[in-house]
Amino acid sequence: MMPRTLRWALLVLVARLVAMPVGWVGDVHAQATAGAQAPPAAGSMQQVEGKIKSLDPWGRMLTLEDGTELTIPPSINVGRGTLKEGAIVKASFEERSGQKVVTVLEVKGQ
Repeated sequence: MMPRTLRWALLVLVARLVAMPVGWVGDVHAQATAGAQAPPAAGSMQQVEGKIKSLDPWGRMLTLEDGTELTIPPSINVGRGTLKEGAIVKASFEERSGQKVVTVLEVKGQ
């Protein structure tokens, strides 16, 4: 049988170990909500609008004047004649494996 003080010390230790991860979660939440904006989650929808600076020969990758590179999957049907340097586009995209993959693409004109 354990002495009473040893049991009490063990109980306090176990209680602190159990409560420790709860405190960590609170600290992480406090840091995330303290004005620092967290990066968008992978797979979350984002939008961008800008002028096309360059387009690869296959029409699968375009770069906007601000340096944003967008990957256009085969599932996006857009008239390839309308995608050209200088055209203004509005795109919705998701981050996938470090690439901005277009989900919706609208060509607004020159």
